[in-house]
Amino acid sequence: MSRDQNRPLLTRRRALIAGGAAVVGAAAVGLRGCDRQEAPLDDQGRVRLRFATDWRAQAEHGGFYQALASGAYERRGLNVQIIQGGPAVNVPQLLASGAVELGMGSNSFIPLNLVQERAPVKAVAAFFQKDPQVLIAHPDPALDSIADLAGRPFLLSDAARTAWWPWLKAKYGFTDDQVRRYNFNPAPFLADRRAVQQGYLTSEPFTIRREGRIEPKVFLLADDGYDSYAALVLAPNNFARDNAQALRSFIAASVEGWRDYMNGDPTAANALIRRDNPDMTDEILLQAREALNANGVVEGGDAALYGLGAMTAERWQGFFEAVSSTGVYPTSLNWRDAFTDAYLPGRG
Repeated sequence: MSRDQNRPLLTRRRALIAGGAAVVGAAAVGLRGCDRQEAPLDDQGRVRLRFATDWRAQAEHGGFYQALASGAYERRGLNVQIIQGGPAVNVPQLLASGAVELGMGSNSFIPLNLVQERAPVKAVAAFFQKDPQVLIAHPDPALDSIADLAGRPFLLSDAARTAWWPWLKAKYGFTDDQVRRYNFNPAPFLADRRAVQQGYLTSEPFTIRREGRIEPKVFLLADDGYDSYAALVLAPNNFARDNAQALRSFIAASVEGWRDYMNGDPTAANALIRRDNPDMTDEILLQAREALNANGVVEGGDAALYGLGAMTAERWQGFFEAVSSTGVYPTSLNWRDAFTDAYLPGRG
């Protein structure tokens, strides 16, 4: 597949996950009940864990691949298989069917959607302290903040319109008549110097620089109070209960992997990423890792205080109150059921 053919798939991922647009529904039924869910052992006595990511292999999964490449999982008695996602992969459905033991949630909407569907699955770690969701504008000295985008047309996906757009409207006074449909291609944005496009910190800005030969203005929503976590590890409640030590070991090894990927030599992890997704190039992987580092996505926020993967009740409550106040969720939803920190290093 050429880069031009692949680009719509890369950008389409942002639309699929922007609002936590995973289909839960009937899939949740398979997660209900009290059956034990003990993970199987391989022929060497290691616990076998299948971990489904939220999209095709990329730098945003680098820490997990680093833990695999370095043997961090194996040293803790685990046999981990990373199953890459894609446009047809639904992580909650894989969890519900038992096709995987653990899954990746793209943002804080995913666990809250699961709570709303009464599916017994929780976020057990958050390896991105900032959701990499961004707004992109053309270079303009008059644009210093998101507030300066008032009156401009916004190219947004349907998922974004039902997720963070209501928050953005409430904060900045934007209106729905500014919205234009996002067609997963940078051409409409590049053709209109006043346009604003949604994107992902590690993807669309790079594409726009390469295709448009401009240095766009990039506004990270997380730096303006949008407090969603990202790169969440999801675990069914029964599985976590019956495999507590294995889950703690998976998270601890992933912490090691993410620390090494962000600060050490990512070569081995990137080789595994390219094996799973040949469309990744060294250039794409390098710029994505640099963007994550430069913006404190992995090691900032709660991770700077409590360690990689950390989550806090205060942060979850603040996010829930912000989005529920715009009507995304009923204010009566029990947001506490969306997560647990019981399996993080130093807990339990």
